[in-house]
Amino acid sequence: EIGENADVPVRIVMSRKRALAAPVALALALLITGADAWRAAVHASPRLSGARAALARVARPVATRGRVAASDTDRPIGFVGSTFGSNSALFFRQGTLVLEDGTRLRGVSFGAEVALAGELVFTTGMVGYPETLTDPSYARQMIVMTYPIIGNYGVPSADELDSLGLPANFESSKIHAAALIVGDYSHHHSHWTSRRSLSQWLMEQKIPALYGIDTRLLTKKIREKGALKAKIEFEPAYVSGGQALDLPFVDIGALNLVAEVSVKEPVTYGVGNTHKVLALDCGIKNNIIRDLVARDCEVHVVPWDYDLATNAYKYDGLFLSNGPGDPMRVDKTVETIKQVIAQGTVPIFGICMGNQLLARAAGASTFKLPYGNRGQNQPAQCTLTGACYITAQNHGYAVDPTQLPSGWKELFKNINDGSNEGIYHETLPYFSAQFHPEAKCGPTDTAFLFDAFTRAMGNTKAGLPFDLKAVIEEIAAPVLNPPRPVVKKVLLLGSGGLSIGQAGEFDYSGSQAIKALKEEGLEVILINPNIASVQTNTPEMDVQPTDAPPADFGGADRTYLLPVTREYVEAVIARERPDSIILSMGGQTGLNCGIELDREGVLKKWGVQVLGTPVDVIIATEDRGIFSDKLNEIGERIAPSFAVDTVEDALLAAQKIGYPCMIRAAFALGGFGSGIMNNEPQLRAQASVALSGSPQVLIEKSLKGWKEVEYEVVRDAANNCITVCNMENFDPLGVHTGDSIVIAPSQTLSDAEYHMLRTTAINVVRHLGIVGECNIQYALDPNSADYCIIEVNPRLSRSSALASKATGYPLAAVAAKLALGMLLPELTNAVTKSTTACFEPSLDYVVTKVPRWDLNKFEKVSREIGSAMKSVGEVMAIGRTWEESLQKALRMVDPACLGFEAPKVGFGDYGISTDAELAYALEVATDTRIFAVAAALDRGWPVDRIHALTQIDPWFLWKQKRISDMRRVLTGIPLNELAPSTMLVAKKSGFSDKQIAGLVGDGMSAGEMDVRAARLRHGIRPVVKQIDTTGAETPAATNYLYMTYNGDENDVAFDQKGTLVLGSGVYRIGSSVEFDWCSVAAIRTLRKLGKASVMLNYNPETVSTDYDECDRLYFEEISRERVLDIYELESSSGIILSVGGQIPNNLALPLHAAGAKILGTSAENIDNAEDRFKFSKILDSIHVDQPLWKECALIEHARAFCAEVQYPCLIRPSYVLSGAAMKVVFNDTDLEIFLNKACDVSPDHPVVISKFIENAKEIEVDAVAMNGKVVNYAIAEHVENAGVHSGDATLMFPPETLTALELASIDDVAARVCAALIITGPFNMQMIVKGGKVSVIECNVRASRSSPFASKSLGYNLVEAATRAMIGAPQLPLPRNALTGMPRPGMHAVKSPMFSFRRLIGADPSLGVEMASTGEVAAFGPSVHDAFVKSLIASMVPLPGKNILVSIQERLRDDFTPTLQKLSSLGYTLFASEETSRFLDAQGIPNTLLHFKESGLTPTIDDAITERKIEMVVMLSNQDSKRTVVNYAIRRLAVDYGVPLVTNLQVAALFAEAVAKLALGGQKLSALQLDVRSMQEHYADNTVAPVELAPVAAEAK
Repeated sequence: EIGENADVPVRIVMSRKRALAAPVALALALLITGADAWRAAVHASPRLSGARAALARVARPVATRGRVAASDTDRPIGFVGSTFGSNSALFFRQGTLVLEDGTRLRGVSFGAEVALAGELVFTTGMVGYPETLTDPSYARQMIVMTYPIIGNYGVPSADELDSLGLPANFESSKIHAAALIVGDYSHHHSHWTSRRSLSQWLMEQKIPALYGIDTRLLTKKIREKGALKAKIEFEPAYVSGGQALDLPFVDIGALNLVAEVSVKEPVTYGVGNTHKVLALDCGIKNNIIRDLVARDCEVHVVPWDYDLATNAYKYDGLFLSNGPGDPMRVDKTVETIKQVIAQGTVPIFGICMGNQLLARAAGASTFKLPYGNRGQNQPAQCTLTGACYITAQNHGYAVDPTQLPSGWKELFKNINDGSNEGIYHETLPYFSAQFHPEAKCGPTDTAFLFDAFTRAMGNTKAGLPFDLKAVIEEIAAPVLNPPRPVVKKVLLLGSGGLSIGQAGEFDYSGSQAIKALKEEGLEVILINPNIASVQTNTPEMDVQPTDAPPADFGGADRTYLLPVTREYVEAVIARERPDSIILSMGGQTGLNCGIELDREGVLKKWGVQVLGTPVDVIIATEDRGIFSDKLNEIGERIAPSFAVDTVEDALLAAQKIGYPCMIRAAFALGGFGSGIMNNEPQLRAQASVALSGSPQVLIEKSLKGWKEVEYEVVRDAANNCITVCNMENFDPLGVHTGDSIVIAPSQTLSDAEYHMLRTTAINVVRHLGIVGECNIQYALDPNSADYCIIEVNPRLSRSSALASKATGYPLAAVAAKLALGMLLPELTNAVTKSTTACFEPSLDYVVTKVPRWDLNKFEKVSREIGSAMKSVGEVMAIGRTWEESLQKALRMVDPACLGFEAPKVGFGDYGISTDAELAYALEVATDTRIFAVAAALDRGWPVDRIHALTQIDPWFLWKQKRISDMRRVLTGIPLNELAPSTMLVAKKSGFSDKQIAGLVGDGMSAGEMDVRAARLRHGIRPVVKQIDTTGAETPAATNYLYMTYNGDENDVAFDQKGTLVLGSGVYRIGSSVEFDWCSVAAIRTLRKLGKASVMLNYNPETVSTDYDECDRLYFEEISRERVLDIYELESSSGIILSVGGQIPNNLALPLHAAGAKILGTSAENIDNAEDRFKFSKILDSIHVDQPLWKECALIEHARAFCAEVQYPCLIRPSYVLSGAAMKVVFNDTDLEIFLNKACDVSPDHPVVISKFIENAKEIEVDAVAMNGKVVNYAIAEHVENAGVHSGDATLMFPPETLTALELASIDDVAARVCAALIITGPFNMQMIVKGGKVSVIECNVRASRSSPFASKSLGYNLVEAATRAMIGAPQLPLPRNALTGMPRPGMHAVKSPMFSFRRLIGADPSLGVEMASTGEVAAFGPSVHDAFVKSLIASMVPLPGKNILVSIQERLRDDFTPTLQKLSSLGYTLFASEETSRFLDAQGIPNTLLHFKESGLTPTIDDAITERKIEMVVMLSNQDSKRTVVNYAIRRLAVDYGVPLVTNLQVAALFAEAVAKLALGGQKLSALQLDVRSMQEHYADNTVAPVELAPVAAEAK
């Protein structure tokens, strides 16, 4: 059943008998792409009999008849909203757009089938199609909407009139545009004001419209050739005799269009108002009349040829309106305006054509622009004040200001194309604007010009002079002129290690800021302990080769791997003496540190100025109470709320507001401490936790279920202000925006809503005084125009990175330059390189962001998502339909996901859930709710039911239903009978080849490559489109690309043959910013060597996806299908997949099998390393020791092996990242549970079980090889014994406890494994050492998580060396220490993990062989103890001042006794749990007993933690502990209240040892007690002479 309630009711029942398969496929071809495709399919089908062909021939007239009564009230729901797919030829016939240059484009009709001719123009506005179509200035023009998805919010009522009797929702009484051309039409609309569909309205007004057209192609053609003559043709269904007459083109420039649209008789509005205005109607828009009447004007609208000279003196002012066509056609009007000017008695104000008429009357000429300015984002700068405004425009002609006579001057100028935007008279009250200050559609930034006009009339009547400049300065937003800061040396605060809520986006922002500051010749000092980030690179990581010209190093001049805390920042300030500091690039960490520096007087003490947003403004946005007061000052809307700082006050506030209520923590990141509270117990508990990490919370009215919308706003010091990107959340309010699917631009906001929120954003940001970039978030009522401001983030944020990548606008770089006092109009658009940065990007595509959660890695974690963020990463997908964008994004999040569908197993298991379970999954937001929606649609649940449960806007649900219906269409059709047209529709709808393969036939007979082969045979290939910030309006040599099936031509030529580098994809636990560092190192190396680089990645948080890092950037899926598409299009010289982590590595064999050239280690040897069984066999063959192992396919064999070697044993799946499904098991029950899980994670590859070696040291080796010989390497030692995943381990470099013999054995083992796998490029090995014996755990034939740490500790870029090896380039000189795998003498480095357990409600904060950390930090020092303490502090684990709680499992107590004695002797007060206390008493170690809560005795552990009496918890326990549940509860309590938690014996021991060695015990740490040298100083102070390597390979071990 394809659909019901269609325009023509139709039901197609598809028999699954193969005898009917061919006719069904052909019927689908007709249904989806019309008669032409049907005929082609008939001729192509070998299985279609003559009788069936005859049946096909009679089908077309039936389709035509069905079209007659078409409307969208009940619409076909069976097909996806994309080209030739939103509907079918049965309902919407095709039409052809014909251009005067011979171009013909076939589209699908969704308007009236009326053939006509006109002028083809484009508009870049992303909202406002009802206003645009009814603008008389578009008369006789065929409008191409550059934004591809149109019709989303329907059309409001035509019967609703405003107080003046004008249509309230339109700009005139009818559609004036000749036709509408769009990329994708939304048949299902959703908006509270909507009364009908766009299609219905167009047909009522007899306006033709086509969708399914490559509008970007048209825009570029118009841009290059100018506005084109065009016509739309419809082939009639039946022609009786003779030939149809050929419709001629028409030159509308030769017509007097003004006469066509002007009123015929005078009409008066606002009778009785003060100012009498004579309004000359050349095509006046309704909103002009409204704006004038609202300003107390009585408006007399008169025809275009009215005798102004005779009658103007009767009025207080003359208004010259907008209108269509060439102003030369109304010279009669110009002559009468000349006479009014000569009289000099009546103020004149003109808009659009009114500007041209006034100029011509003054003596200037006009000319036709190549393609005009039409849209909502044109920057017009006022010549009187210097202010730059974003304006709405619609005109094809311009004034030549050079011909203005004496006394007349230019008032506004377009700073993109230099065209005139307005004129004024120096002494008389005459002025005009080429743009539309009344907007509708568009921004209202210049509406003050109407006030200037009324002021001119008032002054003239009163006999007072009129000074236009003075009036504008008085009534417009003030133009500020603060002194530019004098800056020579800037201190930039980084964000530290990655954590939930503060991830790689700040590496991107900081890196971009550093480049921007360096461009201005400034010295840049960076403090950031995130060693894995690109921004912490030093010149040693960017060595210039001898075979390429030298280039400036783009990083900071000095980089400090130090904690971003007040103490350390002050220490750096004292050493560096910077004159300035930037706080906005380091996330909440940098912001909060800056506030503390200011509050404590540090900045004043050292004379450091804050660049950008001042600290008092930052506080005003972060302090919920002050923020509320600030918004109230300008009458802005916020939810009723109270700012409080105690739990009891929070409860009182909730009583006043009522439950449910929202709690939000101040000065917090990622919604920490927030949530919707339904009752007092919930609020009491949450407020206690929130106040443990924040000084203040806000209790506010819950607006759960409202829409959430964001705007990215940029403001400079002169008060120029723009919004760069607006975004809409898929999930309603109640889900943190970081955990919501986000769509840019918004899809369900009308023009009124879009610009209402935009205007509010600008007003708020100006009132607050933010300088640079910020983010404002709204709650918008889905049933009215009511809204509330949620918050303003006065810094670069996660959304800023997304907005930068979504639009191509480099927010961080611009913000950095604005912080220096530079102004927006001075800056150049970095993408077009020809237009200004003072503009608002136009998108001609849709972007979808989907978060990535890793909640399955954590035991006991709640999978519900809410206002506190839990996701660890995000993806961004680009498409020209939302279906295409969404399905791409879902696959990007997890390669196991095929798209928008609900598999029976995995992703929530909704395919097998009961209806009750499914309803609950829809109602309660979780990380898998999107798949519950898919399951509900697959079960036939109506959209209204799903909307009621989820509050997700129906527009999104209808779009998803189209995907579900398309999947149903594909299901069961044999691949060889799948019509090309049907496959094309599927591809346009975002279906991947693999997804289609799982649907056609029986779901198993066809593979992905079979579908690919069939697709290519049919010529179905994606095209490449550019992201250029202007919707193709402006030529841009941009390298920022995406692929789509919704287009007809490529935007670029493929002549570079670049090396394709696969990035890391989404950040997840185990694959994070480290792999982005590796990717960037690889593409920078290629570019330094003069080789073209092509980057493939889809992560908006990364530096690798920055627009200026590579020669070609594809923001696309990292899948076999897409990699091959790009590889073939680009004719790439090869693929580097060993720098992006596990996702690219997993593609090695599939790409190799498809014929792609893999650079570096062969695909077969990558497989030999990844496949646990093959790798273990290789180790045995080369006599390298490894723990006893066995491949086990059956549980019985696994049990037998474990019994033989004795527990504990380790389960190890193949081809996984971060230890996914890896587990140490201690008994048969655990074995069965986790063996099944491992098989699910790695179903196509073997699972190996090995003996787990206890109490062994774990060693990490990062190396580079060439043809199986090691070139260079680094050896690091884990602090923790084996059993803690390497990503969660604390690494020491150099190793601290290994003997010379053990080091030699490690060298030998690495060399043998390297030779066996014939490695070329990077590799990483993990080994264990016990009793002098070295055993291998695994070898990753790729760059690793520890590559940046190893490289920066060595002072040598291992990935650059690996890239050179892979492409056969000579190696650079090697530091002598790198030959031995050691750091420079006298230098120690320690890397510590960053955990985000506090954000993962319920998760057990204990460590094992599956990775749990979200980031890492590191520090250098003269000793391991110095480096360890700094890295510990940088990982947000402050040293305890006095009180430590210890709870030690019995089997570990003897080993830990020396550490306990040391802590006590250092002055720490030890608190202990019951049995641990008794043990300490027996050892004579002073301690204070704390009871478990359930004992009923006091004092309790819980009270001591919640009352903040404990400053560190050391809990050493595992599965063998007696109080497993209680121990978990204590660990969780410590995390919830922000108390540092140590769960590893070796880490606790090193902590005590470090405190003793550095004499830090029992006191708050002073930064001056530790080494605070920069990375560059560490390298300089430990310099070793470099060693020249052989051209290809080093002296290899």
